[in-house]
Amino acid sequence: MPYQNRVTPYSQLIATPERGGLMGNRGCLHNERGEICRDFVGRRWIACLLDFRARKRALMTPGRYTELFFLDEATSLAAGHRPCAECRREEYNAFRWAWVAAGLPSRGTLPSAGEIDARLHAERLDPAGGKATHPARLADLPDGVFVVSTGSTYHVAADDDQPLLLRAGLLWPWTPAGYAPPIHPTDDAPLRLLTPPALVATLVAGYAPGYHPSVRAAGG
Repeated sequence: MPYQNRVTPYSQLIATPERGGLMGNRGCLHNERGEICRDFVGRRWIACLLDFRARKRALMTPGRYTELFFLDEATSLAAGHRPCAECRREEYNAFRWAWVAAGLPSRGTLPSAGEIDARLHAERLDPAGGKATHPARLADLPDGVFVVSTGSTYHVAADDDQPLLLRAGLLWPWTPAGYAPPIHPTDDAPLRLLTPPALVATLVAGYAPGYHPSVRAAGG
């Protein structure tokens, strides 16, 4: 039976047999039986390579951080994770330059990991501790963000809360295995934004996330 360590664009942890494209970390979330017992520990939520310097880990080792997995980088950003400063140093630095270009706060030439993590943590959660979302207009959003329809326009498979990736002018329904065929959007459809605002700003400023191959395979 698969572990409950796959992350959705809502930042929820689910159990699914499909393999992710990136690994992630937000602290030790599991108990000695490999069961998830908390959503996060601390503010450092990162997205990492699946393979780095031939390091090997046993999944869900008691007392060690919980290995999380994402479909792709766009999913990790929607969930509130940033690039890892060690195994994804090039992406991390590109992300920091985009942070500065977006006018987000930084005490130095480039923001520290702590500055980024503090800002993102304030944007991840709503007052009740759930996933924070924000009203949005499609025309204002860059490629790489996730939205959810607040009306009936984009319901997919009778799911009112279907996460939708904006990419190449289309909305791509997210599934754990990849993206379903895209939907042509309607400009005035009511939407809520899943990707935290600071991460949206970095995308506007030019940070380019990676996407699951199913986007390209379907013509994106």
